[in-house]
Amino acid sequence: MFADKESFKQAYLMKLLEGEGLTLNEATLWDKFSALVILLKEKISMYRAVNRNSQSLVKQVYYFSMEFLIGRLLLNYLINFKIEDLVREGLADLSIDLDDLLEQEADPGLGNGGLGRLAACFLDSMAFLGIGGHGNGIRYKYGLFEQKIVSGNQVEVADNWLTNGYPWETCKPEEAIVVKLKGNVRTDIIDGRLTFFHENYESVLAVPYDVPIMSYDNTLSINTLRLWSAKPICGELDLACFNRGEFNLTSSYESEVETISYILYPDESSRAGRELRLKQEYFFVAAGLGSIVRDYKKRHNSSSLQGFSRWVAVHINDTHPVLCIPELMRILLDEEGLGWNEAWNITVNTISFTNHTIMPEAMEKWPIDLVKSLLPRIYLIIEEIDRRFKEDLKRRFMDDEETIGNTQIFKDGYVRMANLAIIGCSSVNGVAKLHTDIIKNEIFRDFYRIFGYKFNNKTNGVNYRRFLLAANPKLSHLITDAIGPNWKEDAAELKKLHGLKDNSSFLEQLAKVKYENKCRLVERIKKTQGLILDPASIFDVQVKRIHAYKRQLLNVLKIMHLYNKALNDPESLTGSHTFIFGGKAAPGYHYAKTVIKLINALSRKIEQDPKVNKKLKVVFIENFNVSQGELIYPAADISEQISTASKEASGTGNMKFMMNGALTLGTLDGANVEIKEAVGEENIFIFGLNAEQVLNYTRNGGYKSWDEYHANSVISTCVDQLRGGFFENMGEEFRVLYDSLLIYNDEFFVLKDFPSYIDTHKKLQALYLDQKSWNRISLVNMAESGVFSSDRSIREYADGIWKIKYRNVNNLTSH
Repeated sequence: MFADKESFKQAYLMKLLEGEGLTLNEATLWDKFSALVILLKEKISMYRAVNRNSQSLVKQVYYFSMEFLIGRLLLNYLINFKIEDLVREGLADLSIDLDDLLEQEADPGLGNGGLGRLAACFLDSMAFLGIGGHGNGIRYKYGLFEQKIVSGNQVEVADNWLTNGYPWETCKPEEAIVVKLKGNVRTDIIDGRLTFFHENYESVLAVPYDVPIMSYDNTLSINTLRLWSAKPICGELDLACFNRGEFNLTSSYESEVETISYILYPDESSRAGRELRLKQEYFFVAAGLGSIVRDYKKRHNSSSLQGFSRWVAVHINDTHPVLCIPELMRILLDEEGLGWNEAWNITVNTISFTNHTIMPEAMEKWPIDLVKSLLPRIYLIIEEIDRRFKEDLKRRFMDDEETIGNTQIFKDGYVRMANLAIIGCSSVNGVAKLHTDIIKNEIFRDFYRIFGYKFNNKTNGVNYRRFLLAANPKLSHLITDAIGPNWKEDAAELKKLHGLKDNSSFLEQLAKVKYENKCRLVERIKKTQGLILDPASIFDVQVKRIHAYKRQLLNVLKIMHLYNKALNDPESLTGSHTFIFGGKAAPGYHYAKTVIKLINALSRKIEQDPKVNKKLKVVFIENFNVSQGELIYPAADISEQISTASKEASGTGNMKFMMNGALTLGTLDGANVEIKEAVGEENIFIFGLNAEQVLNYTRNGGYKSWDEYHANSVISTCVDQLRGGFFENMGEEFRVLYDSLLIYNDEFFVLKDFPSYIDTHKKLQALYLDQKSWNRISLVNMAESGVFSSDRSIREYADGIWKIKYRNVNNLTSH
C-alpha cells in the first residue's frame, strides 16, 4: 500500500490539501481523521477495481439484516493492511497522535446488540475467506439512542452519529431504487395469463450508501455493506404544490418519506409506529432485491433470471427481512413474467433463514389489515403462499388440524413472519446446538415434522481479529511471541497455547497483561465517571442488553448478599470485587429500566459506605457499544453469562470474554453448552437449572417462588430489601422487581437458581486467591476459543447452506 513511512506522509499531506485545501497547521483533528480515512478508502477502491473482473462470475451472498454493528473501522483496517506501525510513526513525525484520530471516529448507529454485531462479524469473515458476501441494511440517520445515566435513570438521547458525516461511505445516487407503498392492485387477463398491476402507489426513492468491507491481509476480496437511505421523489406534483403555496403538504411528504430511515426500531405502541416499522422492513428488502436483480443481469449479461439461484444466495438474519420471500416472488411473477411454480423454486432455492428467537412472544407478526393496506401486492402473494401450503399440508396430514393451525401464515388476525420464513426458505438454522434442538423439538416442532431436511445448526462465532488481535494488542503480542503469527489467520492455531499451561513465566506474563488491561479500563472509567476502581480486584462483568431473561437482577441480588455479609463480617469477603454492568434497556421496557436504576442505586449505596467500599464496587458503564466492549472484554476476570437456561439463543459476548481469558460463570444456555464442551467442566463455572428442567417447569408447572423465599433466609433478606428502606428515598421504586419475583412467580427462575449461583461464585472467589491455577484456566479458555471464530461459522454456512467456495486457510498458515 505504501512503500515506506515517507511515501505515506507525502500521500497523507496531499490528501489533506486535496480535501479542504488545508495545511497541517490549519486542519482540525476531524480533518486529519477524515483525510486518513479517505486515503485508505481510495486505496481500497484501487484493490477492488483490480479484482472486479475475477469476481464477476462468482456466486454472491447477500446478507439482509436490520442491524450491522460494525463499530469503528480505522484501527481495524490499519491492522488488516498491516500498516498500523508505519502509519503511527509517520503521523508522529507530523506531530499527530494516531490515538487522537482514532477517538474522532463515531460508532455507527446501525444496531442494538448481538444480532447486529454477529452480522458485522460475518461480513468480516466472508471477506477474509474470499467469499463475495455483501451486507444489505438501512442507513439510519439516528441510531437506537445514546444512553445517558441521570440520577441513576436511563435517559435516551438521539444518537446523531452522522453529525460530521461518515467518511467511510460512498453515496451512489445513480444506483437508487424506487420502492412502492400503499395503492391498489388491479388484475387483467393478458395473453391468457392473470396479470397484476400495482397502481396509485406512493413512491419512495432508496438511495444506496456503500461502506467497504475488507478483512485481515486479503486485498483480493473486498466486499460491500450497502445501506439504504429513504428520499422523496421530487416530481412535477411536488413543485405544483409548492407553487400553489401548499408548503405544508410538500414538507409533510418529504418528512414522512425520510422518517423511514431515521431511526432503528421505532416505538410500536401506536399504529403509526407499527406502520413505520413495517415500511422500514419492506423498504430495505425491496431496495436490496431490486439492486441485486439489476446487478445480476448486468454481471451475467442476461435478461433472464432462470439461473438466479445458482449465482445468488440471499440470507435473512432473523425475521425482519422475511419480506424478501414475497418480494422476490413479486419480481419474478410481475416483472419477469415467470409462472408460479418456476418463481417459487427460484425463491426457495435462493433464500435461507437464521432464527435467533426462542421465546414465542418475541416472534414477529404483523396485523393483516396493516400488511394489506401498506403492501397490497405483497399481501396477495403471501395469501397465495399460505393457500398453496395449506392445500399441500391437507394432502399430507389429512386429519391433523393442529399441525395446519400451528404452521399457517395467517392466524388470529396476524401474518406470522417466522412461519412465512420457514415455508419460503431452503434452509432454517439455529445459532447454537441447544437453540437448534429447542426450535426443532419445541418452538417449530410441527414444521420440523414437515421440513426436517431444512433445519440445521450453525453455532455463532465472532471476529477474533477485532476482539482479540485489535482490542487486546498486549495479549496479541504475547501470543505471537509464544506460538508464532499464524493464529491471526487460523484461529485453530490458538490450541498451541495448551503447551504453555505449566509455564510459570508465561502465566505470569499473562497475568501482567490482564492487569495492564484492567488499568486501561480503570483510567477510562475514572475519566468518564469519576469512580476510582482497584485494578487488583476481581473484575466481574455483565455487559449486554438489559432484559429479564438475561437476569441482571440475579447478579444484583448476589451483590446485595455480599454487601449484607460484609456489613456483618467485614472479613467475610476475600479480596476486593468490582462488578461492572453495561447495556441498554428498550425505551418502553419499564422493568429493564428499573433494573438499571437498581444497579446505580446499589453502586451509590456501596460507594457511600466506608465499611465496605474498599472491598466492593459497582459501576454501570453508560452507552455500552462496540468500542466500549473492546475496552471491557480484555479487562474482565469473570464473564457473567447467567440467562435462564433455554432462553438465550447463543450469545456472542461469552465468546469475546473467553478469547480474552475471562472465566465463564454461567448457566447451560446457548453457546455456554459448547464452551463447556470445548474447555471441559473443570474450566467453566456452571450453575442452576438446565434447559430441560426449565422447559419441564414451563410445560407442567410445579415451581413456586414463595417456597424458595420462605426456605432461604438469604433470599428473603435480599428480596425484602427491594421493598423496604434499604435504598434511601426510593419508596416503591423497585416494587416491579419484587412483584416479578413473588407476585408473578419468578418467570425466569431467579430465586430457584440463586443458591447455586452464590455457591459457584464463591468457588471463583476462592480460586482467584490461587493466581497460578486461575491463570492456567484462563489460558485453557483462550486456547479453546478458536472454534468460536466467525471464520468457522462462515465456512459452515458456505458448505451447508450457500454452497459456495472459499479459500483454504490451512494453505495460508503453512508458510
